[in-house]
Amino acid sequence: MYYETSSPSSEQALSGLRELRKSGAIAAISIDLDDTLWPVWPAIARAEQVLLDWLGQHAPATAAALGDKAAVRAVREQVERERPDLAHDLSGLRRESIRFSLLRSGDDPALAEPAFDVFFAQRQRVDLFDDAVPALRFLASRWPVVALSNGNASVHAVGIGEHFHASLSASMAGMAKPDVRFFQAAAKAAGVEPGKVLHIGDDARLDALGAMDAGMHAVWLNRTGLAWPQEGRLPHFTVASLEQLCRGLADS
Repeated sequence: MYYETSSPSSEQALSGLRELRKSGAIAAISIDLDDTLWPVWPAIARAEQVLLDWLGQHAPATAAALGDKAAVRAVREQVERERPDLAHDLSGLRRESIRFSLLRSGDDPALAEPAFDVFFAQRQRVDLFDDAVPALRFLASRWPVVALSNGNASVHAVGIGEHFHASLSASMAGMAKPDVRFFQAAAKAAGVEPGKVLHIGDDARLDALGAMDAGMHAVWLNRTGLAWPQEGRLPHFTVASLEQLCRGLADS
């Protein structure tokens, strides 16, 4: 049933997707968010700058100690190392990194909550890839679509919630991709078995291999033409865009 390919432009991938659709093997879709529907780092960089600006007004000592976005990110990485209990909770990690910075600079740690709120609101302001909304409309008109993300973006805050049957985050589930239980939770949310789910994502290990380990059909979204980075198994399907994916899944 599967057509393995590492070439995102290959007609073999499209024909394989058509065969899979015609076989009736797809009953639901799960899809990653960050770097699949939008580029994530521009959104995070803007949110970190807005956070610094807010701290400059409300906690100037902390803002001065941090200095720039690189320092903000370094503190977050330090907290991530020191708080493994928050490994699957990116919002919790961000709150704790802000609180740590406030305490270190002698500012009120209670400011961590409103500071995080400012960051989080900006984090939801993303620039969708051009093919994201058309693809979501296409997929949602045919199958239940479940968002499956290790990040903390909200499909409703982003403005695309209408296309989703359900949305699962690592912080909500207490686990993250590539944990097969996370993929199984997505299948359960869609009301189908994992073998009936087509998972779409940009990360070779977290998305493609994770989905295959869970027994799903895996689509690796490779927008930039990278070589497949994992030795051994190839993804079931590789596409260069969500538009190409939808062509493969179209009725004709």
